[in-house]
Amino acid sequence: MTSSGLRGQFRYLSIAADLRDRVAAGEFPPGRLLPSESELGSRYDVSRVTVRKALDALRDDGLIDARQGFGWFVASDPLRQSLARLGTIEAQMADSGVTPERKILEFGFVKASKRVQQVLQTANVLRVTRLNLADGSPFARVTVWVPDDLAGELSRSTVERSTFYESLPVQVGRATQTIGAASASDSDALLLEVPVGSPVLRCERVTESVDGRPILFSEFVFPAHRTEFVVDLPHAEASMAPTGLRLVR
Repeated sequence: MTSSGLRGQFRYLSIAADLRDRVAAGEFPPGRLLPSESELGSRYDVSRVTVRKALDALRDDGLIDARQGFGWFVASDPLRQSLARLGTIEAQMADSGVTPERKILEFGFVKASKRVQQVLQTANVLRVTRLNLADGSPFARVTVWVPDDLAGELSRSTVERSTFYESLPVQVGRATQTIGAASASDSDALLLEVPVGSPVLRCERVTESVDGRPILFSEFVFPAHRTEFVVDLPHAEASMAPTGLRLVR
């Protein structure tokens, strides 16, 4: 091997070692995106070929991974959310050994959009937008709309420390959830620390009281590499179609 080849080999190994140390130190927590290959090339003053060799070496060790539309990120097991029962993000995280945290970004009474009016059957609502974190990393952007007649006793501090299921003056009954693929908007990409246009999972949930009144309309946006939804199928029906799932055209 020539001296330049030896220098190149040493260079990518030293870059891999430095990135490994930075991950271990918590600079890049599980699920967090790494700087782009171009940015890493500038930082280490090497070509993208050398950067790619370093990243490939770390992927071979299981430390990082890559996905189309995201780039490179620190490997972690996606948080699995069961659709078998009605629960909160925080409860799902806690069940998986993850520390949940929420940050309220918006709290205010507003005129409902046409879509929200159709769902909640009211013209005025409380709108709350929050950022949910998992072990300190952005995990979901959540927006919830509540009929104003049910939200009069709610405050910003209340919804920051408690779930709506605990805080509303009515008993929660059932919910319907719709899940689809989408692309990260500019605002969601900034909040979730993912590239604009990268894959996200968008969920809409309509929660009803025990007497059938719609009491919450919620929108969740998850980075696609950080969560999975799980459905238990206890036995096969004649059609082999999972009960409760439907194709939306």
